[in-house]
Amino acid sequence: MRIGTNVGLEIDGPKTMADIVDEVRRAAELGLGGAWWAERHTADALTAAAVAGLAVPGLPLGTAVVTTYPRHPLTLASQALSVQAAVGNRLTLGIGPGHRQRIESVFGLRFERPARHTREYLGVLMPLLHGETVEFDGEIYQVRGQTHTPGARPPSVLLAALGPVMLRIAGELADGTVAVWTGPRTIGAHVVPRITAAAEVAGKPSPRIVVNLPIAVTDHPDQARAWISTHFGRAGLVPSYRALFDREGVRGPADVVVVGDEHEVEQQLHSYADAGATEFIAVPFGSGDQIDRTLTFLAHVNREAAA
Repeated sequence: MRIGTNVGLEIDGPKTMADIVDEVRRAAELGLGGAWWAERHTADALTAAAVAGLAVPGLPLGTAVVTTYPRHPLTLASQALSVQAAVGNRLTLGIGPGHRQRIESVFGLRFERPARHTREYLGVLMPLLHGETVEFDGEIYQVRGQTHTPGARPPSVLLAALGPVMLRIAGELADGTVAVWTGPRTIGAHVVPRITAAAEVAGKPSPRIVVNLPIAVTDHPDQARAWISTHFGRAGLVPSYRALFDREGVRGPADVVVVGDEHEVEQQLHSYADAGATEFIAVPFGSGDQIDRTLTFLAHVNREAAA
């Protein structure tokens, strides 16, 4: 299981573009398996990936995830392929519709029929990324167009999918999924079977199953879980996340994060791999020393897995 890390999250304060590049460079120097960007009203994820990719060669890059509703698929295809060309085809494009509260209160858009929106969005986006001319007449999108970027190969596309319908869409139309706030039981019994079955029916290869979770290598796991409850406890109020926690049989975010000493963390990572996860995106948190300890150990595990 390849292990990468989120960068530019600003959990511990504002980040300049130079700071983000430094984070990516450190991830590469340690031997981590990739740098990933979330969308958090900070530096634009794809722009930051292009800047960091030019400064730091070789390291896989990804978004986990950018939101679809505010971006027309033709525009996103052009931007993603431009980043691909800039960074030498190292990009994984993670996308997702987001959540009703954010789409409606922040962007002022109507969060209607997210599954239909996502299916049509991918129906437009995927052929555009493969250089095809699109003539699409859907209920939501009517698109005529093409985008061409010399030197860019189609990026792998991951869909943030939590429920059965979205997992089926991910299996049919995308290359895999990004799962957040998801425990190993849910990965093994819910995510993997549903997305894999959909991919098989569609005649697609085995999907990528990418788990994105906070993680801390620490001798004080209770303190680490309390930190998560303080900073991310409201995730338990989001209906789609609440369904995941209920499915896993836990109370909330603090019960699915990966925390403990080196041995305990490695065992927890193995439980995700055994459940079918193919990759892990670490969101390191806590003190600077705790983050350093976490990233150093994760790099060790990633190098061993790749050997």
